[in-house]
Amino acid sequence: MDPVRADRLLSLLLLLQNRGRTTARELAAELEVSVRTVYRDIEALGASGIPVRAERGPEGGYRLMEGYRTRLTGLTDAEAGSLVLAGLPGPARDLGLGAVLASAQLKVEAALPGEPAERARRVRERFHLDAPAWFRDADPVPYLEPIARAVWERRVLRIHYLRWRGEVHREVRPLGLVLKGGIWYLAALAEDAVRTYRVSRFRAVAETGEEFTRPAGFDLAAYWTESSRRLEGAMRQGTARLRLSPRGQKLLPMQFGAAGARALADAGPADGRGWVEVELAVESEAVATGDLLRLGVEAEVLGPAGLREAVAAAVRVLADRYAAGR
Repeated sequence: MDPVRADRLLSLLLLLQNRGRTTARELAAELEVSVRTVYRDIEALGASGIPVRAERGPEGGYRLMEGYRTRLTGLTDAEAGSLVLAGLPGPARDLGLGAVLASAQLKVEAALPGEPAERARRVRERFHLDAPAWFRDADPVPYLEPIARAVWERRVLRIHYLRWRGEVHREVRPLGLVLKGGIWYLAALAEDAVRTYRVSRFRAVAETGEEFTRPAGFDLAAYWTESSRRLEGAMRQGTARLRLSPRGQKLLPMQFGAAGARALADAGPADGRGWVEVELAVESEAVATGDLLRLGVEAEVLGPAGLREAVAAAVRVLADRYAAGR
């Protein structure tokens, strides 16, 4: 039998076992096939001795004979590996593991006894993890699946990558993938140093046919934590002194994340109108000017003098532009 169909038949059997009476349309949606394919697969299960019962009427559907349970719940290596992404179906699909993950979840659910199985069902109904950030489309990542395969199989890649300062062509040894705020990053060894690449900026990826040995002791989570800390330190080298209205105090952590929250934690006492003074870690003057303008009239830049003047100049340009448009 075609291994793809064999996997689908097992998934169909486990769906019927885990969920009870289910319509052909619901099964087709779950398995991402046509209703006609479900009919054929149901017939195949019956022909192989699986006691599938068809129930007609508006509440009808397919179900297994009362008391029947399959023991075919062993996980394949790929399914076991995919369970780490069980709470992230979107990223699992991006990595080419969507169907594998679905099959693994069905097998785990089928192996659970009554009460744990019911608890797992309730968790699935009540909790959902959505990795991407709000109001931003996900990055296009056409090379994510081959990159993930190279990470798994320790394959050297030849890449064409778009950097801020131009394009590069080089060979890399992919060590791990990180999903941060809906954006995929690759940690890879290149030119004797571990570097971070944003996956959406790859313009071409090809395997060289060469395998590599992972550096002894490399810890992806520890590398990412340290790399993120260094990046934030390099980016936020300046400090801005601000006055914030009560509403500005609510906006600051929303606009500046952890840096905004830290600034508020160390804020000075409020004046009679509820305004406070804070010191906020910011990037370069040009970047900070644009960032601080997002606070609008809810903030005043007190210093440094250069940043205050840059924000004031931007406000004057905006005022002139809108005045001229009347």
